Amino acid sequence: MVNEQLKKSDKMTTKAIKPRKPVFLDTNSLSWLPWVMEGTWFKLLNVDMKTGGYSMLLKVDPDNYAPVHGHLGAVEGMILEGEFGYDDDRGGNMHYVWEAAGAVHQPDSPGGFTMFAVLHSPLMGYNDDGSIAAVVDGKMMYIMARDGGEADHLEVDYPELD
Repeated sequence: MVNEQLKKSDKMTTKAIKPRKPVFLDTNSLSWLPWVMEGTWFKLLNVDMKTGGYSMLLKVDPDNYAPVHGHLGAVEGMILEGEFGYDDDRGGNMHYVWEAAGAVHQPDSPGGFTMFAVLHSPLMGYNDDGSIAAVVDGKMMYIMARDGGEADHLEVDYPELD
C-alpha cells in the first residue's frame, strides 16, 4: 500500500521546489584540519546555530585514546573505515553508532578510524579533576574551520565574529 502511495504521478498537486543553492558538497574539496585532541582531524560539513550541534567528518589516528568526554545531546554517525569502541562494544566499517544524550565515555581506536558524525549539541571535554576543559560547539567548530580556510560552504550568522 505504501509503495502505491509513493510513486510518481502526473496528477500530483504538490510540486517539487528546486533548491536555490546546491545541496551537495564534495567533501574531497575540503582539507583535513586538526581537531581538538592530538591525532584527530575534521572536515566541518554543517552547523546548527540553534542547538550548537554540527556535522563533520572525523579522522582519528591509530593508537589514539581519547580523554573522557561527554555529550549534551545525542550523537550519531557512520564509521566509514577502521573501527573504534568502548571496551567490548565495538563498531567497524559501515557500522552505525548512536550515543545517547548525557553519555560520558572514553573511546579507543587501536587502528584509527574515519567517520561521519552528527552531534546534536555540544561535546564536553573534561580535565582529570572532572572540571570542564572545553565545550566544543558549532560556533567553535565554525571558527576552527574558518581559521583553517575551510568554511566558505557554511551559511552561518555569528554577528560577533564579523
